[in-house]
Amino acid sequence: MNSELLSLPKRVRFVELNAKALRALADGDLAGGSAEAGVALDEHFVCDRARSIFAYRADQLAEDPSAAPWTTRAAVSEPDGTVIGDAGFHGPPDEAGMVEVGYCVVPTYRRQGYARAMLRALLVRAAAEPGVRTVRATISSDNAASLATIAGFGFTRVGERGNEHDGIAYVFEVPADAIQTE
Repeated sequence: MNSELLSLPKRVRFVELNAKALRALADGDLAGGSAEAGVALDEHFVCDRARSIFAYRADQLAEDPSAAPWTTRAAVSEPDGTVIGDAGFHGPPDEAGMVEVGYCVVPTYRRQGYARAMLRALLVRAAAEPGVRTVRATISSDNAASLATIAGFGFTRVGERGNEHDGIAYVFEVPADAIQTE
């Protein structure tokens, strides 16, 4: 691939992962999840970590189907149509108007600008929603790539949290009316 193509800003669109797709992925059924989503999902969607996240999101939708527009979606590169990861919010805005972003790029497509493209699209969506006042991102203190990804989007570090299992994570927030997408 020529370096000129790699330097162009990436574009993504999101494809819904409904409760059936999420449950299939949680169960390790890549073919079923792909069929339900209508796109060819990557093997990364059924790795152990992804399966536990998709199980949690499937349970979340079973408990509250109205959360569906806010949860995990497959991220598809445009214009080629390749699924390059997943992204979404942890749920609808809370009572204070806060939503938290989450995104993951399939390892093969990392360090190519897709995380920034996904984050940009999520921030544009959040800023357009009247009920959203704050967007949060929680990032592991040792995840240099994600820490670099949020740079330039107006996030401010507001705290940290941690535990023995996951270590320290930094909490960042940006007011929805101050979102910078360029």
